Amino acid sequence: MSYLETTHDVYKEAALTPDVGLCCTTNPIWELPGLKIPTIMQQMNYGCGSTVHARDLVNDPKVLYVGVGGGMELLQFSYFSRQKGGVIGLDVVDEMLEASEKNFKEAEELNLWFKSEFVDLRKGDAMNLPVEDNSIDVAAQNCLFNIFKAEDLKKAIKEMYRVLKPHGRLVMSDPTCEQEMNETLRNDDRLRALCLSGSLPIKDYVKMLTDAGFGTIEIRARKPYRILDPKNYDTDEIIYIESIEVAAIKDPMPEDGPCIFTGKAAIYFGDEDFFDDNNGHTLLKNQPLAICDKTAGAIAALGKEDIFISKSTDHYDGGGCC
Repeated sequence: MSYLETTHDVYKEAALTPDVGLCCTTNPIWELPGLKIPTIMQQMNYGCGSTVHARDLVNDPKVLYVGVGGGMELLQFSYFSRQKGGVIGLDVVDEMLEASEKNFKEAEELNLWFKSEFVDLRKGDAMNLPVEDNSIDVAAQNCLFNIFKAEDLKKAIKEMYRVLKPHGRLVMSDPTCEQEMNETLRNDDRLRALCLSGSLPIKDYVKMLTDAGFGTIEIRARKPYRILDPKNYDTDEIIYIESIEVAAIKDPMPEDGPCIFTGKAAIYFGDEDFFDDNNGHTLLKNQPLAICDKTAGAIAALGKEDIFISKSTDHYDGGGCC
């Protein structure tokens, strides 16, 4: 049995019998004004963070969500795209699609504004999306891509890039791990399906995205997720896994490399009212300017003692420049 078959079986069971502990997150369940989420959807929230951010979802966006779970994030996306087929939900597991469709009927009873037709449920593979080129404003996946092995992950990211419109956003939440995992853990198909042993270091995760052509990357959150300990897993040390929320934007790739925002800022505190680096960045006196890591390095290389560059916070919320 391949690791993808194991994954299919795990999520078939999770669709038939909701497994509250399958994935869990430090995120609260966002209930926006006028939005009520059915309890069954919350129980089937098989993600490790959130991919629903109001700043991404303007002007009735066309949304693609891969790996539907119990339909909770599909419902949340529909809140911002109240049109027939405004949100496409894709999954390879028939039972998960059926469970989501059933859950939407309950959501209709709780939310007068919601209609099941807002969500277009489709059976399909993340590595071969049944979606047209350049047709999606916001694509999302939650705790899915970490399951894929390297070559399959490259295909899945490439497919997301293909279907996004220019400047469209791929919004993701996945487990990551900075420690080395032994081959036994890496090759355990069930642990991979449970969103544990496929976790990549953030640097490798981001490189997968930039290699696919995404010119701008935003690290939006980094949170505690899981522990693999020697008593319960085949490891000699405690392995700490975090969840990360990332947006990859289909911007043109700059000649000097991608713009990766990790929460750094530059603050000028010199004698003048502002500082201009003659490269598109104006620092007003004692006002922070969010900058990408590449720009942070370039400004730091100027050697100015009256400019402070903050460390990465692993949280970027927009408003910066590269």
